[in-house]
Amino acid sequence: MKKLLTCLAMMLISLYSFAQQVKNDVVLKLDGDELVGKVLKINNDDIEFSYTGETLVYNIKKAEIMKITFSSGRIQVFNKPQQAAPAQNAAPASADKSSLEDHHNKVAILPFGFIRDGQPADGEQIQNECYSFMNKHSGVYTILPPRTTNALLIKAGINSETIKGYTMEDICNVLGVEYVVDGLVTMNKTTQTTTQSNSGAVKSKDDDDRKDRKYNSYSYGTATQNFQTKLSLAIYNDKGTAVYSQDRTAFWNTQDAYSNTLEYLLKRSPLYTK
Repeated sequence: MKKLLTCLAMMLISLYSFAQQVKNDVVLKLDGDELVGKVLKINNDDIEFSYTGETLVYNIKKAEIMKITFSSGRIQVFNKPQQAAPAQNAAPASADKSSLEDHHNKVAILPFGFIRDGQPADGEQIQNECYSFMNKHSGVYTILPPRTTNALLIKAGINSETIKGYTMEDICNVLGVEYVVDGLVTMNKTTQTTTQSNSGAVKSKDDDDRKDRKYNSYSYGTATQNFQTKLSLAIYNDKGTAVYSQDRTAFWNTQDAYSNTLEYLLKRSPLYTK
């Protein structure tokens, strides 16, 4: 009995050792999958393959296979690994560097948002005034004329609505600048100021006859509309970072009070040069 058990044990050990020595073919696909089993046949367009311990035969297209490592150790390469294709609009690294250098010290002023009495209004005049002031105090910076800025935005399909889908980094790249100035003016009617004036004249039939003199007086008034104006101003760099952001309510209540407020904020911005 002991001899029988010993023989069975030896047989199991031998079978295990044999199984350990048996190697499988490994099929590596282009998508990274590894198939372990036996390559039965290589055809013109595909191979016939069975997984280890199975008899079912699969047909695998050669176009999907990177290489096969056979149990003998031999390696047969069918296709090279796929490399990520460069982005369609991506420029070479040297061009990117050049592009960034071209942005240096260039500034664009975006069309100002203008809300008057709760309704959108044209802010082009404010954009032009901002350019006029900054251009006089630009120092080392080059300020793009508003016409150039607006033309580039239009060509890129960017308007007051679609601009919400772009980051400030995107906008800088579209305009080819290092900084963009973004502003919003909100102006609402408030009270009216009324001014009264009096005037008079003396009429007489005979200047020598004081009794016939008459005095006529006139009274008239003028009404001036007052406004409350608030201006928000921000400056972003080509990394999308806000380098300056301030809000200010105009001290004066006139219709053009935004002009003084705009200059006040620009003088305190990092792009201002005396």
